[in-house]
Amino acid sequence: MEAKFEEPRLAINRVYTRRGDDGGTALAGGQRVGKDSLRIEAYGTVDELNAVIGLTRASAEDVGRSHPAMLELALILKRVQHELFNLGSILATLPEDVHPRQARITAAEVSRLETEMDKMNGGLPALRSFVLPGGCRLNAELHLCRTVCRRAERACVALSRKEQVPAEALMYLNRLSDGFFVWSRWASQISNAPETLWEPNQAASGLSDNEG
Repeated sequence: MEAKFEEPRLAINRVYTRRGDDGGTALAGGQRVGKDSLRIEAYGTVDELNAVIGLTRASAEDVGRSHPAMLELALILKRVQHELFNLGSILATLPEDVHPRQARITAAEVSRLETEMDKMNGGLPALRSFVLPGGCRLNAELHLCRTVCRRAERACVALSRKEQVPAEALMYLNRLSDGFFVWSRWASQISNAPETLWEPNQAASGLSDNEG
């Protein structure tokens, strides 16, 4: 039987402690570091991504009232939020302090994303140009998730240049960003929203006086 992660043991009775007023914060192992350190930047951006996904999941659930197929995406996004907290747990812990049963990202999470992407991408039309975010609100929000995810990935790559970061963590963020792109297109299709394709000559310099 596959080993499970430990359940969190938290007692949050007080939100503020004043200990961070000097610009420092504590890692999971108790070490004090600056709030501008690479490790804090990495898991802080993952936390930001989780918040943006929460907004997007709420939108997917709203759209799901009229397009029930969208509830499948809402469930995926909810699972991803849990997975990102697992990722944050590892990033907030120095490698030497990681417990064998501590929550983390594994190859299973990466593989699940690939399976879901392949399934949803299979029914989408081939692209003839890059896609502009928009067409419907959910599409734009998924693109926002994609760009924040790429920023989280860059932060983790920067951290990996200085400290140890699990390879699965980098793989997961790379795959997740691709997932948001596929899901944005899939959401537009389910919502019957047109995709906006990039047309270079729609720039001001490419428009004639009559078109402008």
